[in-house]
Amino acid sequence: MDYKNVLRAGGLTAGATLMMLLMSSPAAALVRDDGDDPGPGLSVGETLGLYVGLPILLFLVIAGLVMVLDKSRKQEKQQG
Repeated sequence: MDYKNVLRAGGLTAGATLMMLLMSSPAAALVRDDGDDPGPGLSVGETLGLYVGLPILLFLVIAGLVMVLDKSRKQEKQQG
């Protein structure tokens, strides 16, 4: 494996990431725009449910559907 190319690619990626971080201005988020009307914040439970519970539930539903549909095909092949 050519480590020279790996180091070059890593350096380029790190440099591009650093430039993007330096060019972005997080302080601009503190200035409110005209017509900006934020709603009420989320509670801890709502945040955990939305960003942790919902993705896990969605994953389980999709995985369950895949398993059920896959088992039904295997049973048809065994019978036929």
